[in-house]
Amino acid sequence: MRQTLPGPMVSPAAALTGGIAAAMSAAPPAFAPATPLAQVLAGMAAARASAALAIDDAGRPVGILTEQDVARRIAFRLPPEAPLCAAMTAPVTTCAEDAGLWRAVALLRAGRLRHLPVVGPDGRCIGLLHRAETLAAVSGRLLLHLDALGGDDAAVKRAQAGMATALLDEGVPARDLVGLVSGINLDLHRRVLDRVLAAHGTPPVPFTLLVMGSAGRGESLLRPDQDNGLILADYPDAEHARIDAWFRSFAMQFNAALAEAGFPLCPGGIMAMNPLWRKTLPQWRHQFVYWAQRRSGAALLFSDIAFDFRPAAGDPAPAAALRAHLGRVLAASPALLAAMAAQNQGLTVGLTLWGGFTDDEPGPGTRTDFKLHGLMPLVAAARLMALRAGIAATGTLDRLAGLAQQGALAAREAAALTDAFDLLLDIVLRQQLADHAAGGQPGNLVDTAALPKADRAALRDALKAVRSFSRASFGSFTGQIW
Repeated sequence: MRQTLPGPMVSPAAALTGGIAAAMSAAPPAFAPATPLAQVLAGMAAARASAALAIDDAGRPVGILTEQDVARRIAFRLPPEAPLCAAMTAPVTTCAEDAGLWRAVALLRAGRLRHLPVVGPDGRCIGLLHRAETLAAVSGRLLLHLDALGGDDAAVKRAQAGMATALLDEGVPARDLVGLVSGINLDLHRRVLDRVLAAHGTPPVPFTLLVMGSAGRGESLLRPDQDNGLILADYPDAEHARIDAWFRSFAMQFNAALAEAGFPLCPGGIMAMNPLWRKTLPQWRHQFVYWAQRRSGAALLFSDIAFDFRPAAGDPAPAAALRAHLGRVLAASPALLAAMAAQNQGLTVGLTLWGGFTDDEPGPGTRTDFKLHGLMPLVAAARLMALRAGIAATGTLDRLAGLAQQGALAAREAAALTDAFDLLLDIVLRQQLADHAAGGQPGNLVDTAALPKADRAALRDALKAVRSFSRASFGSFTGQIW
C-alpha cells in the first residue's frame, strides 16, 4: 500500500525540505534486463505494481517498465518471450534517498515522469515515488517555481528567490523558508561535488565534505558565500605529495564550480581549496587544539565559523568524531570560549541609547542592518552557550531548545529568543527578496520607518531580548559586568 504525504497542517516548505520517505511507496519488482516480458508482467500483477525495474548485476536500476510502456510498446506488438530490455525506458531517472522532496518534484516535472525510483547510497532502489501523490504536497502556484529547480545549478540558485516569495505569500514562516533554501543549497553542493568527482575519477582516499557558517547551521539566506572544508581519510606521510596534488586540483575545481552555481568565493579563504581547510582527521584535531592554545586573531575568527560545521557529503562518521573531539578540547581549554566571547562582545543590537534604531547605512540613508545588529549577536551567544554545554546541534533554534532542556536557559527566555530569531529572520528575508525583485543584490539594510508601528514595537522588544541574552552570555565567559 502506498504511503501518503504529510497532512495539510504540515508547512509546504517543511514538506519540501524534508525527506521523501513520507511520499515513497515500496520498491517495485526488479528483474534482469533479459527476463522475458511475460514473467515481468506477471510479477507486476502479483505485486499490484504500476512499474517494474530492470537492474544490473549489482542491483542498480538501468531501466524502467511502466503501465504506459506496456500499453505503448508491448500490447499487440512484442511476444511474451521478448526480453524486458526490448520494452523498458532507459536510462532511468532516479532520485537519491537523502534528497529533499523539492528535488523529486523538480525531476518529475522536468522529465514528465509518472514514476521516480529512489536509490540508496549503493545505487539500489529502496522505494518508488508516484507523480500524483508527490505533486499533491505542492500548491499550483509553487509548481511554476519548482520547475526551475530541475535546471542547471545556476538556474536552481536563481529560482530560490521566486520560490521563497511564493511561499512567503502563502504564509509560510521565514524559518521554514530558510530551512528550504539551506536544503537546496546543500543539494547543490552535492550535485556539484558529484559532477567534479566524475571528472576527476576515484579519489585516492575517502573524504567527507564539511559545510560551516550559516550552511552548517542550516540558516542560509539568499546569497551565502562558501564556507567548506574536507576531512580526508588518514594516509602515510610518504603519500602526501601524490594525494594532496589530487585533492588540490579537485578542491579548486569544486570551489570554482560552486562559484559558477551562485555561491561566491569566501573572502576569508574558508574553502577546501585552501590547505588549512583540507586535512585528515588527526590534522583537524591538532588544528582545534592549536586554536585553543592560540586564542587570538585568525584563530578566533576561524573558530566562530568552523565550530558550526556539519557533514554535507561522504561518510558522516569523521565529522561526528571531530565534534566529539571539539567537546574535549573546549572542556580542557575553556579559555578559548572566553576569548571568543570577548571578541563577540563587539556585536551589538540595532538600538540606540534612547530606544531608536541605529543608522547603519552609508550616506544619506538611515536603514538598519538587522543581520549584523540582530541575528549575529543572537547566533554568537547561542553558539558559545551550546558549545560550553556540550550541545552537538548547530542550528540556533536547536541550540536554544537544548539549553532550555538542560536548564541553562529559562524556558520563558528561550521562547522569547525564539520569537526574536523568527522576527529578525522574517525582516531580513523580506528585505533580501525586495532587493532581489528590484534587481539588486540581496542585502540586510531595513528601512524601519516603513514598517507599521506595531512591527516596530515588536522589533524593539526582540532586540532588547537579544541584547539581554547576548550581554549575559558573553559576560558569563569574560566576567565583565555590563
